[in-house]
Amino acid sequence: MSVEGGVAGGLDEPAQLEPEPGSLDLASPEDDWTLADWEKGAAAVLRKARRLGDDDADDLVWAKLTRTTLDGIGVTPLGTRALLDEVQTAGRPARQGDWDVRAQVDGADPKLANEELLADLEGGVTSLWLRGGAELGTLLEGVQLDLAPVVLDGVEPTAFLAYAEGRQLHPGTNLGVPAAEATAELAGTALDRGVLGFVVDATSVHDRGASDVQELGWSLAAGAAYLRALTDAGITVADAARLVEFRYAATDEQFLTIAKLRAARRLWARVLELSGSADVPQRQHVVTSRPMMTRYDPYVNMLRTTVAAFAAGVGGADAVTVLPFDSPLGRPEQFGRRIARNTSHLLIDEAHVAHVADPAGGAYAVEKLTDDLALAAWDLFGRLDDGPDSDRVLDEAIAETVAKREAEIARRKRPITGLSEFPNAAEVLPERAAYDGWAGVRAYGAAFEALRDDPAPAPVFLATLGTIATHTARATFATNLFAAGGIAVEVAGPTADPGEVVAAYSGQRVVCLAGADPTYAEWGAEAATALREAGAQHVIIAGKPTALADAASVDDACALGVDALDFLTRTRLVLSSRGTSVIEGEKLS
Repeated sequence: MSVEGGVAGGLDEPAQLEPEPGSLDLASPEDDWTLADWEKGAAAVLRKARRLGDDDADDLVWAKLTRTTLDGIGVTPLGTRALLDEVQTAGRPARQGDWDVRAQVDGADPKLANEELLADLEGGVTSLWLRGGAELGTLLEGVQLDLAPVVLDGVEPTAFLAYAEGRQLHPGTNLGVPAAEATAELAGTALDRGVLGFVVDATSVHDRGASDVQELGWSLAAGAAYLRALTDAGITVADAARLVEFRYAATDEQFLTIAKLRAARRLWARVLELSGSADVPQRQHVVTSRPMMTRYDPYVNMLRTTVAAFAAGVGGADAVTVLPFDSPLGRPEQFGRRIARNTSHLLIDEAHVAHVADPAGGAYAVEKLTDDLALAAWDLFGRLDDGPDSDRVLDEAIAETVAKREAEIARRKRPITGLSEFPNAAEVLPERAAYDGWAGVRAYGAAFEALRDDPAPAPVFLATLGTIATHTARATFATNLFAAGGIAVEVAGPTADPGEVVAAYSGQRVVCLAGADPTYAEWGAEAATALREAGAQHVIIAGKPTALADAASVDDACALGVDALDFLTRTRLVLSSRGTSVIEGEKLS
């Protein structure tokens, strides 16, 4: 019981118990580390990995470990208090409690779609994202519109309102009209029915390959144009802001996704402030990224979407849609839909991610990344907003991002598990019914998928030199690399000399040496010559040619950092007899 502001039985001034800020020592002396200690420990690891020289200063670890995003923003390896100097921390999530678990429904087949959405609702989905469909009576049969919000996408809003005539609609219902098509009449209708009316769908540029900054900048420009259109037609800024929902993509780069959503709220709040409106929190619908998903080894998509959903929840999304893992293959089946909705339930009910208010708040690295994204996106917004060349500016920016991303994917600096790394060459893909849900999506792994779609006509002979213990590392590397390009391998097995290698050879056009550097130096060049004499027309080495006594004895090489797409294309040309053997760096004829 409190007594005049105090605590019964306690001190008259509870503040007497409060220590001076910064005076608590929460670590024992042996656990009290400095930044210099961290630099020393990190530098030791980098020196062991040969990424730092013995004479290099320890503080070079910051430059070595800082990762640069596609937008040119540095992501620090360690968050420190100094990162927050002069950094704003606006944009904290406004959502309290669980996020809205929203399922996407393809309405092309009304009866099937109705079965899917009823199963989703019974399985815990809390709202529906209806993409297409005209037979609303069949599509929405059994749906209680006052309990389950329906977000339209490609569905005629007047037809939906006619269907729902006389029925109460959940306030989270959205007529789904693209913000660029907003009118005062539609706004008035939405206000009268007490629902949302419009969507700024930034996933449309994300699907084209846009970066996080470009996605944010475009959404601000689209949002600002929307505000102008409605306010010019007599709708207040506050009402216009309450009627719109922003749709963003969440990728498996969790920190960037968290920071992007925080930056989006901060930026939209600034737009509204400059528009003279009271603060209306940005409503966010976040969808797991389509481009990040793969057709090959689709079960890995479960991992990608789980990380993305986690980031969306931590970032404060109001509604989250987890796309089923089999979506890139065709119309998702019930198993994929169940896994998708249960991903959110596990994060909410088992991991309790939604039960913590702003879990990323105060994290130095996240706050800094949020600020960097916001500043860069605001700059792009200024160039896109109502500019005569805004479409060209955006197209050029996206093209540059796509080229940069694809170069990193080609060199596997941005690995795609199950596709560019650790592919299963014997994989049989699940079959799914065709649908148009993936139209317009530029998949990150499209180039590798194209190679897998058209397997090479002949295998490569993997000439493993030495014992299994000595050749396994490079043999595994080469096998995975070839499999990523749709190329099978036939393996020699353990060998002791060139004679045994040739004995295992059966006339393949292309061979690849795989062994340890000491073996290469001892008899690698001799093995290459013997294989050539036995009929091999193109000899590759897994590793660097300089490891051989005669580097000119091979035609090509594959090692860490190689442009995998270029290498695989060259190799496939030789296998198909459309190319000739060359030394690394020269073009095939």
